[in-house]
Amino acid sequence: MSDIKVYMIANLQIHDAEKYREYEKGFFPLLKKHNGEFITYDDNIVHFEGENKMVGRVILFSFPSSEHAKNWYSDPDYQSLSEHRRKSVTTTLTMINGLPPRD
Repeated sequence: MSDIKVYMIANLQIHDAEKYREYEKGFFPLLKKHNGEFITYDDNIVHFEGENKMVGRVILFSFPSSEHAKNWYSDPDYQSLSEHRRKSVTTTLTMINGLPPRD
């Protein structure tokens, strides 16, 4: 596996908070299973510039590599759990690569 850390940025518009909580309950154990790290979330994001304004909740988490992230996303347990999210939230999920280690 590559040793370049990746970051996941999720932008959510929550339409059914109760159903979304079902997703949240299972999210953290599956994140940990794939060596993911939760960094932060914010429901009060501030838009400075550009036409593609994010609204709602922004979540930032990471994985040690893109392979870890892809394994997390394709995990059948995660895909099953994500049905709660898909039914309750409009989501944009993006993966970006971190910088390689510096010598």
